Amino acid sequence: MLIHDPELLAQGERVLGPEFRAMNERVLQVTELTSRLNVLPFDDEAGKAALLEQILGGPLPQRVTIYPPFYTDHGLRLDLAERVFINQGCTFLDYAGIRLGAGVMVGPKATFITMGHPVDPGERRQFLTGAPIDVAENVWIGAGATILPGVSIGRYAVVAAGAIVADDVPAASLVAGPKGTVRRRW
Repeated sequence: MLIHDPELLAQGERVLGPEFRAMNERVLQVTELTSRLNVLPFDDEAGKAALLEQILGGPLPQRVTIYPPFYTDHGLRLDLAERVFINQGCTFLDYAGIRLGAGVMVGPKATFITMGHPVDPGERRQFLTGAPIDVAENVWIGAGATILPGVSIGRYAVVAAGAIVADDVPAASLVAGPKGTVRRRW
């Protein structure tokens, strides 16, 4: 997604492009809604349900549990199946789409990121890159895990606490540990 209007940028003007502007408006709206959600009394089920419906663009599926604080930057592209459990302090940057299958459990402070900036310094402020995240049924995401753009996680897999997941995870497997390694230099 281009950040600036390409025609105006070619003329030397840095004006945000229409797609980026629309995304930014939704981010501001959802940030206001999540800030209201995150200060409600824990037992205000009706208040939480009403705000989550606005954030996600519809009612929660049956038996979905979300413990605030809860953070998302878009909300409309977060697809939750039945019996999903999301613990406290989780972040879903869902502009490119996140799907959590039935029975998925997400530990506290897990982060799902679908968008980013190019690595090349000359391109970082020009556009955003992104890819959806797909989490199949009955997956368990441990506390503090980070799931990066484009990752698919197979059924019954477990992502250990603190893991950084940059590659697809096969079904019925355990992934653990930090991933950070030097991949490229400039």
